[in-house]
Amino acid sequence: MLLKFTKMHGAGNDFVVIDLISQRYRPREQDIRMLADRHFGIGCDQVLLVEAPDSPDVDFRYRIFNADGSEVENCGNGARCFARFVRDKQLTGKRVIRVQTAGGVLELRVRDKHRVEVDMGIPVFAPADIPFAATAMADHYTLAVDGQQLEIGALSMGNPHAVLRVEDVDTAPVATLGPVLERHPDFPQRVNAGFMQVISDREIRLRVYERGAGETLACGTGACAAAVYGMLRGWLRDTVTVQLPGGKLEISWAGAGHAVIMTGPTAVVFEGSIKI
Repeated sequence: MLLKFTKMHGAGNDFVVIDLISQRYRPREQDIRMLADRHFGIGCDQVLLVEAPDSPDVDFRYRIFNADGSEVENCGNGARCFARFVRDKQLTGKRVIRVQTAGGVLELRVRDKHRVEVDMGIPVFAPADIPFAATAMADHYTLAVDGQQLEIGALSMGNPHAVLRVEDVDTAPVATLGPVLERHPDFPQRVNAGFMQVISDREIRLRVYERGAGETLACGTGACAAAVYGMLRGWLRDTVTVQLPGGKLEISWAGAGHAVIMTGPTAVVFEGSIKI
């Protein structure tokens, strides 16, 4: 079959977005890997599916597949692109869009054609719910990695994150330490590994090694997790700019019990059809 798609990106985190309301397709792991392949397919960090809702209190179902074919709970940069996509395709005229993900309901607010604000939900810190093998909840943990004792933050933004503060993200061992952290046995569902450099109490730099995708140019949930961790430790104020390799995101958090708000750009790269 010929499958219509749109290639998009949010701060360099790139996606293949597929409308499964106007066309039929049942995703298979091998198809997702082919679509994401940058040599033999379209190329992307994640494949995003737009589906009809199965609940009356949401507008769409939003499904996310990593480049390795695994389905995951959340993707913040993808959520912004999702919001622009459903409006561009006239699947909705709403500016506030509620979507069901595997990690819960997200509220997407379209500010203008190129910027979307996402209510990313309340951060989860309880180790069992991240999930993370720790006996008690804390604002930081010590993780044994290859003979080192690393101080990390661990939390869930609908998907699990480990955040490590570094002196300089340019020289941080993302390529070597990232995959080790991703598959650390204390994270039974694997983890997204963030490497955070604090520039000031209002700005950080961040690189993220994403679970099932490797290092990406931007990670929305990773930006939220890093900002929240920095705020918990007292390093950051309640609104910060996160500089990622692909662009900037603004993250705000009012503290415990409040949702994290992420604002950032969206872009359409091209549209096409591919034979599946």
